[in-house]
Amino acid sequence: MTEAYVYAAARTPFGRFGGAFATVRPDDLAAVAVTGVLGKVPALDPGEIGDVVWGNANGAGEDNRNVGRMAVLLAGLPASVPATTVNRLCGSSLDAAMIASRSIETGDVDIALAGGVESMTRAPWVLPKPDRAHPAGDLTAVSTALGWRLVNARMPAEWTVSLGECNEQLADRFHISRDRQDEFAVRSHTLAHAAWEAGRYAELVIPVPDTDLDRDEGIRPDADIGRLAGLKSSFRENGTITAGNASPLSDGASALLLGSSAVAERIGTPPLARIAGRGACALDPRDFGIAPVAAVEAALARAGIGWPDVAAVELNEAFAVQALACVDAWKIDPGIVNTWGGAIAIGHPLGASGTRLLGTLARRLTAAGQRWGVAAICIGVGQALAVVIENVASGSEKQ
Repeated sequence: MTEAYVYAAARTPFGRFGGAFATVRPDDLAAVAVTGVLGKVPALDPGEIGDVVWGNANGAGEDNRNVGRMAVLLAGLPASVPATTVNRLCGSSLDAAMIASRSIETGDVDIALAGGVESMTRAPWVLPKPDRAHPAGDLTAVSTALGWRLVNARMPAEWTVSLGECNEQLADRFHISRDRQDEFAVRSHTLAHAAWEAGRYAELVIPVPDTDLDRDEGIRPDADIGRLAGLKSSFRENGTITAGNASPLSDGASALLLGSSAVAERIGTPPLARIAGRGACALDPRDFGIAPVAAVEAALARAGIGWPDVAAVELNEAFAVQALACVDAWKIDPGIVNTWGGAIAIGHPLGASGTRLLGTLARRLTAAGQRWGVAAICIGVGQALAVVIENVASGSEKQ
């Protein structure tokens, strides 16, 4: 088997719910990410792309008709380029990258594009079809922006509580205080702002036409403990989780170009990183926040390395409490986690977050000349995914 490499990464800025991208369709956001990542490798003939694997969590509105294929067509790629859309909720685009990398490793394709998109703003309300014709009563429209909807009555009630309540239970279980969560949230905003100011995202983020957003819309440079302490709890009376220490509803898209080692000479671009290990984990649905712990351990084992080798971690911050629980369980230095900010500040457009993490991780390793990194994401209904990458830039293998 050959090996799979990341050659390029790009994403849009991430917009807030109802914000700068409120009028931009998700398929158009996806097309921007496709165009943006291909712009990093101008020598590549897009017709050589063997497959496009795209992540999307909702798929109930303008993103419903295989949004990966829509992105290919709207971006102007040849109609001969195939595409599929995968849904593993928050992990959708990381799943897409994992699937694409396997296709390269098995020789099914030589070049693949992976990515994802979500417009949580434009996620529609849906009306369920009635169980019998011509009901006399009212029907309730259900929001598809986030979380459970149209729940199967056979599902145990304890499994279908809100994502926030699941994480309040996690806070109870691991004794993670509100103060600690708020401190983690302030860190996220501070580091994200500093990364933008230092130009860290200049090579990654591409603008969306006809909008004026040039940075992630949710970052608050003035975030402080005092402001966060004044926010009301969102899921329980006197709970620990607030709008300030959880990721916001967001809109955005991200993409990666992956290929075999043979691709480098053809496109005149060296790879950024090698896909070294992949891992998946499933737990009780209530425990999704802690699921990255086992997913990462599996990915590390498949890469043949351990935590002492890891220099950088990109962990999706769905909630501060679950990120802290994972870092505690791994017993790692928190200073290697999300040093360019995380989803609490940057945003979490569900289907786009996985390849956002992987692209940022590759760039972090390159910038610091470090060798090994881990990207991980928790997924509603008790799952998680993780990917280990190796920086293959000259000299990185010595560090």
